[in-house]
Amino acid sequence: MTLHELVADWPGTDKVNVTTLAEQGRLLSPIDHPDPAHLLVTGTGLTHLGSAEGRDRMHRRLNDAETLTDSMKMFRKGLEGGKPASGVIGVQPEWFYKGDGGIVAAPGATLNMPSYALDGGEEPEIAGIYVIDDRGVPCRLGFVLGNEFSDHVTERENYLYLAHSKLRACAFGPALCLGALLDDVRGVSRIRRNDAVLWEKPFLSGEVNMCHSIANLEAHHFKYAQFRRPGDIHVHFFGTATLSFSDDVRTQQGDVFEIEAGGFGPALRNSLATLEQEPPVVREI
Repeated sequence: MTLHELVADWPGTDKVNVTTLAEQGRLLSPIDHPDPAHLLVTGTGLTHLGSAEGRDRMHRRLNDAETLTDSMKMFRKGLEGGKPASGVIGVQPEWFYKGDGGIVAAPGATLNMPSYALDGGEEPEIAGIYVIDDRGVPCRLGFVLGNEFSDHVTERENYLYLAHSKLRACAFGPALCLGALLDDVRGVSRIRRNDAVLWEKPFLSGEVNMCHSIANLEAHHFKYAQFRRPGDIHVHFFGTATLSFSDDVRTQQGDVFEIEAGGFGPALRNSLATLEQEPPVVREI
């Protein structure tokens, strides 16, 4: 029995208005784990047609404008080998770790930007949701809208800071879409400030708009044995080509991120806040 069939056959006739619940901030993330350490949040970049352009503008220097940056080289690899034939594993994508279940903000909740961060910007993406079964086999539950919130100023300083820039909060949902991902996903990402739209832009996803297949991205994530531990949950972001940061937008506390796409239910909304943090002091034992 598929998950879709299980839900369709679930007893009970009670219905709720999901849009109303979302507006009231009463929705949780589509999935969590009682032990946050067993929910892993990861992602991949330079996967979408055009996604290297914004990244390349950050990394390129004026005196070597004719030379391909590492970002463009990685993007070109995806164009050449990111969509192999069925049953064949293609070229590796860029990959990063974001955190565990402790970084996940529910739909409607606040995305906290640590006080040491230089920036807090949205990344409108599609993410896959997976559970590892008792035999160590990854089982995909479906796909969600996601905000793969990152520190783009830190990344711009040096692309080797990419790993640091990704260790931030994120949000996904509210809806979990069962089955295969649409080939052509069309959505809108916007930022509201003081109830007015500060920035808005369409974004694309789905394999028609990507230089990697979903199967190839999944193969390169789950090839690592440590990511096939029975009982673990994985949230894997698939990348984007659309960032407000690339349009010179700088977010501030109180801004509201909105991400929506046809077929994915209510919009994913989260506000931005700064979380004051004191540097930890390591003690010797």
